[in-house]
Order: sequence, then structure tokens, then C-alpha cells
Amino acid sequence: MTTIGARKGLLSILTGNTPAVRGELVGRLSRRHPEAVALSVSIQAAPTGRYPAVQRLMRPDDLGTNLGVNVSSGTTGDPTVILRQDLIALRRAKRDVHVLLALPQEVDTLPFLLRLWRSRIGADSLEDHYDCSPVLAAVDPLVFLENVTDVRHTARLWEGAERSEPFTAAEVAVRQVEAADALLMAAAAPDTPRAQEGAAAHVRHLNPRALVAELRQFPTGDSALTEGRSPKLLREAWASSLEAVTWLPVPADPDPAVSSFVWRARRPLHPGRLAEGIGAVMLGVLRSRGHLWLSNRPDAVISWRSAGPHLDLRETGRWLEEADARAWQAASAQRRTLASWFWDGPFGERRSEIGFTGAHLDIERIARELDAALLTDAELALGRASWSDWTDPLFSHMGQHRPPSN
Repeated sequence: MTTIGARKGLLSILTGNTPAVRGELVGRLSRRHPEAVALSVSIQAAPTGRYPAVQRLMRPDDLGTNLGVNVSSGTTGDPTVILRQDLIALRRAKRDVHVLLALPQEVDTLPFLLRLWRSRIGADSLEDHYDCSPVLAAVDPLVFLENVTDVRHTARLWEGAERSEPFTAAEVAVRQVEAADALLMAAAAPDTPRAQEGAAAHVRHLNPRALVAELRQFPTGDSALTEGRSPKLLREAWASSLEAVTWLPVPADPDPAVSSFVWRARRPLHPGRLAEGIGAVMLGVLRSRGHLWLSNRPDAVISWRSAGPHLDLRETGRWLEEADARAWQAASAQRRTLASWFWDGPFGERRSEIGFTGAHLDIERIARELDAALLTDAELALGRASWSDWTDPLFSHMGQHRPPSN
């Protein structure tokens, strides 16, 4: 553990939707910070056994020798444990070390970072040694636009020692964009200038809180991109963004090419009418995510997530109940705040909230279809006993759908 008041190292997290743009981002940031150590990672599933093979490459090549640290090697094990050990070794060798950690495309960024920064009882914590700078993601616009509608191909992303369920290529593309604090767009081919503009418009809507800039014109005042932040506060923000019950942001500035809006409701949805209207709701939607209150499943939080034409619905937790002190204590600070904010008599925090993004969305049509699926006053008066008897085409045909892995 570091001495109280001692200067910590700095950890920068770099990602990219292709190896080429990720390498360009590492190169540009290395030239800005020549004293920094670039640590690039690859993770490959082992043919047998639980743990993958983790390959690390450190630059400058001789720095490991100079610092007495050797991390440029391959190891089998939990990737987050291996990287945590590497980073702590570098910090012990050089007090004010700045590490540029380049994560591969096969990583689910936010779950992976939460595991990497997780404190362990009786062991050194990464937080004792490092502050963390914003997550930077380089984006190849042509590849992004190709992947963001691809639901034919799937991949399983590393969350730590385990891999995720299969995600479509579209879901992988949007998750990487949504995880970043800054999105740096690589130059498109000279004959495809609209690709650059279109991709930038989409990423601004997918992640309205992020800085969006051109990679080749790496922001000159880049101090905000490499300033240290509290790992504790970042972990809370990462965990909150992964929760199904959250508050969804909407871009403040309108864009002529891409639209975003959030639909909210404080009464339950009828499963049959929602199933009938889903086709019209999803027409033209590039990305949607949020949570539902289904009348026939009144205690379950139903997550709603789509990328491209693929929609995934699944039970992902329980609504908080006033008398369940243990559940309130286990919930995040954000969840407790939102529950208190939205609490409404016998139904508590229950509500639906879905954010939609797409090119020239027909917002009125989407809202109309979803509003039509809400329970009427007469249906609401029937109560839970009657709701539970209703046919549920959502979960009998498409609920908890997982695309097959390749």
C-alpha cells in the first residue's frame, strides 16, 4: 500500500474498434507523453482449461529491464489479476509512472475495468497506486457504420476471467462507444467524407456525455484527456451506467441526420399489445436501451436492449419494495436515489424508460405504439391477480433471446 499523501501513478485506458486505430491512438498519445509506458494487451481463449492466455507487450522495449519489471510475456490466468499485478509492479518501480493501457476489442470495457479496479481484502489495491484518466476510444467510421447494423455475427467479450454471453457485432460496437469518455474519430477515406460525418453524428447520440473529436487532430488542450480522476468515483459511474434501472441522457443539441429521445411511462405495459407493436416501434431504430414494467411480471425489472434490428428482453432484477431493507442496502446509491425520486404509492418505483437512437426516427410513431400498449384505467383496476393470467408472447417467443455464437 502506498504512503498516505504520496503521489500516485496515472493509468490511461485506450480502446479502438480496429487494431489500426487503437495503435494510432497509442502512438499519438505516446508522442504527447514520451515518458509514458505503453502496455498493450491481447486475450485468447485457451483450448482447454478455464483461463485464457494473456499476452502483454510493453514499450519502450527496454523499459522493463531499466525498471526491473518484465511484463512483456504471455501468461495463462485471469486477465484482470495479471494486469493488476503488472501495473502495481510498474508503480513500485517508478513512483510517478504513467501507463497507457491498450485493451483489445475482445474486452467488454466497463465490466472489465470494474473487475480490474476491484479492491481485494488483504491485498494491494490498484486504487492505492493509481489515479485513472478518462477512457479514450478510437473509432474507424467505416468499420463502425458496418458493424452497428450487423446482427449476423456474434462475439463473446472478456469481462475478466469469464466471457460474456454472445453479443451481436452491432451490440459490441455500441457498447464500446457508450463506455468511452472521449471518442476520437479516425480519418475516413477521401472518397467517403459522409462516412466520417455520419459516424460522428451517431456516436454523439449514442454517448452524449463524451467528447467527440478527430483522431488526427488530437485535441491540443488534451490535459482533460489525461488528468487523474478518483477511481472510486469512476467505479461508481461505470457501475451506474451498467444498471438496467438508470436515468438515460439525451443529446442537448438537435442533429438533422440522427435523432434520439426517451420514452417514459408510470403505468405497466400489456405484454400482448407490446408484442404486437414491437415491429413498428423498432422500425429505423439503431440503438435502444432501458427497462420495462410489464403487468404480468410486476415484481421483475425487464431490461430492454437493441442494437441494429436485434432486440433483447430479459429479467434483470427486482423492483425495490418499501419493507425490504436488505434490498435497499444492497442497491447502488443511484438506484436508491431514483427509487426515492419516482416512488409512487402502492407501485413504488415501478416505471418504464427506454432511450431510442436512429436516423430520422419517427418519434411520434414510436411513442404512439408504446402508449397504446399501456394498461387502460379499466385494466389497471383489475389488479395483479388478473394481470398474471394474461398470455405472454414476449417471453414465450422472444424473451431472453440470445443469438447463437459463431
